[in-house]
Amino acid sequence: MLDTFITSRVRRKIIVVYAKYPDFKTHVRGLAKVIKEDAGNIQRELKRLEKIGFLISERQSNTKVYYTNKHFPIFKELQSIVLKAQRLTKPRQQV
Repeated sequence: MLDTFITSRVRRKIIVVYAKYPDFKTHVRGLAKVIKEDAGNIQRELKRLEKIGFLISERQSNTKVYYTNKHFPIFKELQSIVLKAQRLTKPRQQV
């Protein structure tokens, strides 16, 4: 369902992770392992999401770590959409 609104597969996966787990902090390679995507594509999307304010980054030694900007103007709404979309796409158990 989210694929209709967010057409980039990598961006969609990143938004889902950071909206679902707002306290999640990681670097590019760590996120690549979690969402199983190419680190180069992830890097590009992280920069875009940071530029609009959805993500914040900070340097920790030689690594750039990204985390959710909980003060992003539409963060709560986006989080709600992600959680609802995930509930709708889960297969229903038969009784």
